[in-house]
Amino acid sequence: MSLHPQLEAITARIIARSAASRAAYLAGVDAALRDGPFRSRLSCGNLAHGFAACGPTDKSRLRGGVTPNLGIITAYNDMLSAHQPFEHYPEILRETARSLGATAQVAGGVPAMCDGVTQGRAGMELSLFSRDVIAQSTAIGLSHDMFDTTVYLGVCDKIVPGLLIGALAFGHLPAVFLPAGPMTPGIPNKQKAEVRERYAAGEATREELLEVEAASYHGVGTCTFYGTANSNQTLLEAMGVQLPGASFVNPGTPLRDALTRHAAQRALEITALGDDFRPLGRLINEKAIINAVITLMATGGSTNHTIHWIAVARAAGIVLTWDDMDELSQLIPLLARVYPNGEADVNRFAAAGGTAFVFRELINAGLMHADLVTVAETGMHQYTQDPALRDGALTWIEGITESADLEVVRPVAEPFEAQGGLRLLRGNLGRSLIKLSAVKPQYRTIEAPAVVVDAPQVLNKLHAAGVLPHDFVAVVRYQGPRSNGMPELHSLAPLLGLLQNQGRRVALVTDGRLSGASGKFPAAIHLTPEASRGGAIARVREGDMIRLDGEAGTLEVLVDAAEFAARELAPNTAPAGHDMGRNLFALNRRMVGPADQGAISISCGPAAADGDIWNYDAEYELGGGASAAAAPHEAKDA
Repeated sequence: MSLHPQLEAITARIIARSAASRAAYLAGVDAALRDGPFRSRLSCGNLAHGFAACGPTDKSRLRGGVTPNLGIITAYNDMLSAHQPFEHYPEILRETARSLGATAQVAGGVPAMCDGVTQGRAGMELSLFSRDVIAQSTAIGLSHDMFDTTVYLGVCDKIVPGLLIGALAFGHLPAVFLPAGPMTPGIPNKQKAEVRERYAAGEATREELLEVEAASYHGVGTCTFYGTANSNQTLLEAMGVQLPGASFVNPGTPLRDALTRHAAQRALEITALGDDFRPLGRLINEKAIINAVITLMATGGSTNHTIHWIAVARAAGIVLTWDDMDELSQLIPLLARVYPNGEADVNRFAAAGGTAFVFRELINAGLMHADLVTVAETGMHQYTQDPALRDGALTWIEGITESADLEVVRPVAEPFEAQGGLRLLRGNLGRSLIKLSAVKPQYRTIEAPAVVVDAPQVLNKLHAAGVLPHDFVAVVRYQGPRSNGMPELHSLAPLLGLLQNQGRRVALVTDGRLSGASGKFPAAIHLTPEASRGGAIARVREGDMIRLDGEAGTLEVLVDAAEFAARELAPNTAPAGHDMGRNLFALNRRMVGPADQGAISISCGPAAADGDIWNYDAEYELGGGASAAAAPHEAKDA
């Protein structure tokens, strides 16, 4: 099937826009290449330090042979259920490398925090910036120049984007990403959401809530809803840097272990020492990035990736924008309904056809680039196949050609919706995003008065006091990256979902984040410019009428333009705290760019090499002072 002409045009535009920065990036990749093992450039003292702790066989190979050395970057910790299975991966990888005449070493570890643990807590203000710390930690691990190829052990939220950004800084090395797989199904997600909403209404006890949460998050593996973590996995497959069908194989199974061993084998087969060199910096090109965005839209994945994949793209010298994402979303049909966009968990998604079915449908319709070079031997065609064990050996078999569950996945000819799960909103408040696939059509438009707060906890207090209007738009400002690190606002979801269930019309407008774990009510998120950059959201006052139209793609405050422009910016009454390590990230908050440019707080990509971090302030700083008067609710709450 030939490529859809609109997709071809979008691709050509991104390639043209990125020409200079992509060329600069690839020049850096080429400059890092050398003949022979990369460790051969080390001095004798350097090299001796690098293999001092190895056993005799590995030490002999590292001393002088032309065998590849596999570097392992791991996000293992045993508090995160998704990352706990990684505890034993390094030994599997080392054994596999030795069996192939090569070596493997853990190059370094990176932090991995869980948004599920820090929801609504002070630690959440570190979450977004942890991505940049992970990128830097990855670079530190690889800086010893001992490695000819790499594997990356990470699954969740900021971890995979951070690993990608760090890996792209070493784009001359091949890279294979390894997931751990989802936990087996727990209680239905719908049942969990119902108890959460009853608890928000005071109708369920803490013990009842804890019981249902524990029954949902019950074992090792990734949480089973289709949030940021599981979206990460499908996007990695769409770019061809994770093994086909590896995303949703459960931990502790023979197939999972076979995929881990094969990942090590493939990483060692594609080094510069062989005849099939596949460096990551060349695999992740414009088409690969576009495939990731297409997959995000087709599966209704996490809105967090509208930030993360812009940052990942820029790390590869590619300039991706929200406008590109919006146009792709208008083109790509929604083919999957996985919680929170439906009732199914990712295990059921995989059983219904999973990524192999979705990719085949998109490729056959000309809606996905099929001509990528990937870590898999035969390119994107292999990603329409499923991994399987046959007589104990790993192989790939053709995936199903018809959906096994039309409530979960559908063909392009019969999609859930003609357009993807995302929409860019524009208007006099700025630019923001809405995840339409999570909101039923009857709730996608609202016109209601604003309830303005500077902290999400205040909204819960107003509800408890019984003073919220029947219908309203919650305007939660000073939640952007510069304000407080852009913490996840998922703690608002039970309350707003409860009110909508009661027949009230509610919505959220914020310069903060609301992840793929959320849904149901309309939410205009990532509003840019944010309040701390002088954004219009800081001029919204209590009772202002706000109109959000997800179908039309508009977000407006219905106030006379001259009056609105004359208003002073309201001050931030809930500034970032300094406990729980938040003081250590003050520089990140000061340096971070806007959400629609990836919310990057570190130099990232060739355009930033001269210290100009994407010229954020020149493009986005609006200036303006702050009013001495607090908005009504914050003043009352204080």
